[in-house]
Amino acid sequence: MIYLTLFLEFFKTGLFAVGGGLATIPFLTDIAVKYPWFTSAELADMIAVAESTPGPIGVNTATFAGFRAAGIPGALVATFGLVLPSFLIILLIAGALQKYKSNPLVQNAFAGLRPASAGLIGAAGWSVLQTALAGTGLSGAVNLPAVLLFAAILVLSNIKKLKSLHPAVFIGLAALAGIVFGM
Repeated sequence: MIYLTLFLEFFKTGLFAVGGGLATIPFLTDIAVKYPWFTSAELADMIAVAESTPGPIGVNTATFAGFRAAGIPGALVATFGLVLPSFLIILLIAGALQKYKSNPLVQNAFAGLRPASAGLIGAAGWSVLQTALAGTGLSGAVNLPAVLLFAAILVLSNIKKLKSLHPAVFIGLAALAGIVFGM
């Protein structure tokens, strides 16, 4: 039964998370609440790791959650469930899109999907920001060192001379600050 639950939850996530990996975060947050596969704090950690390593967030998280729930078979089932909808949808619409790409209804549908994707990504970003700056959200206390680190990275990454630096430099600096300041 666990395999079916994993498959269905991640199939639903893959089916409705239009916009890529970050758009899966609201669905993953819901999964964290419903099942003991990972916590919200672990989800925030997984996002941080997924953003700093190659590979999509949704796939990495599905694999992790599946592994936590049911070992290697669970990891395979959850990952398959997440990627199957995209695969099927692309197969179905690839031919139709070529035929109808100039149709105003198709163009309007895609125009509607763009802001929806941006909204999902914005909601996910807000959720991650809350977790990062206020811990797990249970106490509601603001983590001042995390807020200061956030502000410093935001300012440094927008200085013209530093903008050309690879994001890994900022990730490394943030990790080092976390170690030094025990965040």
